[in-house]
Formats: sequence, structure tokens, C-alpha cells
Amino acid sequence: MWIDDRHAIVRRGMAACLQQSGFVVRGESGGLAPEPNLTGLDVLVFEAEGAALRRAVRLITGSPTKLVATVREPTEQQVREIVDAGVGAVLPHDGLTPEKLVASVRAVVAGAVALPGDLLTRLLAHVVKASNLGPGGLNDRERSVLRLLADGHDTRGIAEDLRFSERTVKNVVHDVLTKLNARTRAQAVALATREGAI
Repeated sequence: MWIDDRHAIVRRGMAACLQQSGFVVRGESGGLAPEPNLTGLDVLVFEAEGAALRRAVRLITGSPTKLVATVREPTEQQVREIVDAGVGAVLPHDGLTPEKLVASVRAVVAGAVALPGDLLTRLLAHVVKASNLGPGGLNDRERSVLRLLADGHDTRGIAEDLRFSERTVKNVVHDVLTKLNARTRAQAVALATREGAI
């Protein structure tokens, strides 16, 4: 885990919360300087202000590192851009608690999406609805899995809810990512929502 925020006290506070919950924080930076060492790094928590989103996405390209974005005053457009970029969680500073931080990071590590309810509602309210996804359209099973992903369920939760094996859920998620040309589950949810598939 690596923590990036321009304010040292915020970085250290997040690091302390995560360390108390058993996460290993390997480093910290402000404005992605110094540049995080991604070797063996599971999660990069970064402040998505200015050009930081593009830099963070470019930095992790080709690595298994997952992204968690913190935002000071999120707008609908900013949240759409963050989710479209494949970021697994969006955490507004306002109202962020140690419990929310830890739960969101755990969800992202488990492969789930972590969007606060109010942000998800605002995001969904502003996406353009479409009747289908064209030739690569999703079937009912894929839509069901995507809806549960959007609600924050992990692989086990989806399997229990739909009475599938976890392996089946993983296969369906893989198919969805391929059809939507999405890098992460969060990005797949955003794309499917925008296209009116879920």
C-alpha cells in the first residue's frame, strides 16, 4: 500500500488507520513525488486533483496495482472520469472516517467497487441512457452480476445471491470485462451504467 496526498497530516492519518487494521504501508508521497515503487504494491491511494488521475493511471499501467482515489470536493464529472479510468474506489475527504477508508480499501483489494451511495446516485443521475450495448451486448446473467457489483458485492456475495459458484461469477466477470473492454470491475459498472445496461 502506498499513500499519496499533498498534505502530510492527511497522509499520515490515513497510513495510521490502515496500519492499525493490518495493512502494510510501504511509502507515501505528495503529488506522486517521489514516484511510488509499484513492485509488489497492491493498492495506491492517491489524491485525484489536477493531473494526478492521468499520472496515477499511467503509473500503474501494466501492473496489478489497484487505485483508490480521494477527492476534496467531488463533482459528477470528476467522479465519472475517475470511475471510467478504472479506479476501484472514490473517497470524498468530507465525511471520510477510518472505518470507511479501511472498508473501501478492503473492498478494492477483494475486487469490488467502493463508491459512496450519494456519489453513486449522482453519477447514475447524469449518465446517458442507451437501449443496448450493440453487437457485444450483455446477457441477463451478466447484467445481474453487474448490478450486484454496482451494489458493492464481492465475488462470494454475488455467488451466494445468484446461487452460482464463485468460479462461475469470476468467469462471468471476465466475460463482462472483455465485452466492455474494461480494465476493472468499477470501470465495467460505469460503462454498463452509462450505456443503460444496468
